[in-house]
Amino acid sequence: MNREKNAVEREVSLYDSLDSDIEEVETLLELAREEGDADSLTEAAGQCDTIEAALDGVELRQLLGGEHDDSTAIISINSGAGGTDAADWAEMLLRMYIRWAERHGFKSEVLDLQHAEEAGVRSATLRVEGDYAYGYLNSEQGVHRLVRISPFDSQARRHTAFASLTAVPEIDDDVDLEIDDGDLRIDTYRASGAGGQHVNKTDSAVRITHEPTGTVVQCQNERSQHKNKAQAMKVLRAQLFELRRREQEAKVEQLAGEKREIGFGSQIRSYTLHPQQRVKDHRTDTEVGNVEAVLDGDLDRLIRATLLWQSAKGSPGGAKGDAS
Repeated sequence: MNREKNAVEREVSLYDSLDSDIEEVETLLELAREEGDADSLTEAAGQCDTIEAALDGVELRQLLGGEHDDSTAIISINSGAGGTDAADWAEMLLRMYIRWAERHGFKSEVLDLQHAEEAGVRSATLRVEGDYAYGYLNSEQGVHRLVRISPFDSQARRHTAFASLTAVPEIDDDVDLEIDDGDLRIDTYRASGAGGQHVNKTDSAVRITHEPTGTVVQCQNERSQHKNKAQAMKVLRAQLFELRRREQEAKVEQLAGEKREIGFGSQIRSYTLHPQQRVKDHRTDTEVGNVEAVLDGDLDRLIRATLLWQSAKGSPGGAKGDAS
């Protein structure tokens, strides 16, 4: 109830703030016109741009009406076809989403990181906490393709690499989801990678396997085995809840649960660094020329286009071109 109350209060506060800003701009415009003040007109125009951007954000959130869209997101990134380049690409994607979270004032936490042999990561699990974090990041699910001159190729040839992203909402304890302790296999091991002198000297990392479904989660970011287990259980609850949701959806629509190879022909988005510079989302045909900005977390245009596309696709007469 408190969570719902806080969410409603945030919406009311945002409405009041925008309403006040609009009144202020109207007053400023009226005074500027009466006195012929060009500086005031310029100031009013700048405030209008700010208000317009805020209203765009409000409009976008109206598309996030799913049951768990306002939840914390747990995303998993896995390297696919492409060898060392794919592992490096997975690490680049991890940084991209961490930077996206920072841009929005969201809190992000790497729960697990499995380093690859030469460079990059085989897999990573990231928790992102913020308003509608899952609603936004759910639109990023799929295979992401990178095309570039490989820094790992001595002949400087162009390589293609793939990595996938999946997203699930973090599920509260009050959600009806029973997990039988007898169905769990819990293993502990020593964490790998950076973390100070303590992290690699004790079996603090935890891996939990839900044997009926084969779901495996792990966490090694905390110094305490107890904390790692608690975090791993949160991830497991989220993944089992999503699995159950997909199974129920599949019974009705026979669409959920599709597994695609993380390779050619399955990508939702391509990031091309050579020969030209562009990012193209294959679902919406949206293109962005500033690849470096996107890789630094500037994803809002791409996410917005996808949410609009998903909304149009789910409505009568919705077409792919509507989102462009």
